[in-house]
Amino acid sequence: MNTLAIDIGGSGLKATVVDGDGNLLCDRVRIDTPVGSPPDAIVAMLAELVRDLPAAERVAVGFPGMVRSGIVRTAPNLGHDDWHGYDLAKALAEALHKPVRVGNDADVQGLAVIRGTGVEMVVTLGTGFGTALYQDGRLCPHLELAHMPFRKGETFDTQLGNAARKEIGTRKWRKRVRKAVELLRTLTHFDHLYIGGGNAKKLCVALGDDVSYVDNTAGLSGGAKLWAQPD
Repeated sequence: MNTLAIDIGGSGLKATVVDGDGNLLCDRVRIDTPVGSPPDAIVAMLAELVRDLPAAERVAVGFPGMVRSGIVRTAPNLGHDDWHGYDLAKALAEALHKPVRVGNDADVQGLAVIRGTGVEMVVTLGTGFGTALYQDGRLCPHLELAHMPFRKGETFDTQLGNAARKEIGTRKWRKRVRKAVELLRTLTHFDHLYIGGGNAKKLCVALGDDVSYVDNTAGLSGGAKLWAQPD
């Protein structure tokens, strides 16, 4: 069964169609995210974005915030209060006429790359800072670790997001990321950590044998695996 995979990011809206194994069946399409726009407007833009993509039987969406049962709880990087409590799964199902599942974007990305053994963790470095946790291939409840205190009274998201990298420079930002990895290692005792997102390629440092970098397309290819998870 093919899946229309959508990745809603703080900087871009991306989509493609993947097969049951997560292989991309066409080139992805992308437009800039209209940060500050209301949810209904973004849903309409997504419907237009995917109009000419190949046919798919279902939809999987990665969203940059807390989502439960298809309903958005937080959307810190999208800049509009109406996201809180917005039933994104329902809105997209009505717009696209297909069943829809929505998950946190880091959760979805990780489903494409984890090995399914032990405690595995994903970190995404993009507009903000995302995390996901898995036990023996099963997605754990999403935790918004990005909004927990990190250093100097600021959160992981504030200190490690793209705005911070631009402000302090990539060299200092890399040191912060290394510190964050050590804190997460202490917190979760992960067996393996995967680092992805648009800024992962700017890290360029070895963080241990238990840390790997993953391709950013995983945020889309993981859409097929989202449908394999318990609802």
